[in-house]
Amino acid sequence: QAQLVESGGGLVHPGGSLRLACVVSGFDLDRYAIGWFRQAPGKEREGILCLSKIDGRIYELDSVNGRFTISKDYAKNTVYLQMNNLKPEDTAVYYCGTKASYYCTGAYDLWGQGTQVTVSK
Repeated sequence: QAQLVESGGGLVHPGGSLRLACVVSGFDLDRYAIGWFRQAPGKEREGILCLSKIDGRIYELDSVNGRFTISKDYAKNTVYLQMNNLKPEDTAVYYCGTKASYYCTGAYDLWGQGTQVTVSK
């Protein structure tokens, strides 16, 4: 059964860094598009970054361009979100998501449980 499990969230000061991990099981990490998303209190879930063999890397959120990067470690079946120069507005629950598609566009249907990131003094 396909499953995603996120980890790595926590409390960090503004300007700090965190690396989130999404461990993938039950499907081929290299096959379909996979992305990172976040949901702040009172707001809808928004896409941050997507990685696929067809689309490459796509930044879906302009505010993180140059600060966040996505990468894969095939040996560990893990997708990472490296977040640098964090800001209070980055506070949210972060999710990884995937779907049976080679493209980053469109709806995702498999999600992890999320990991909380709080950026505060």
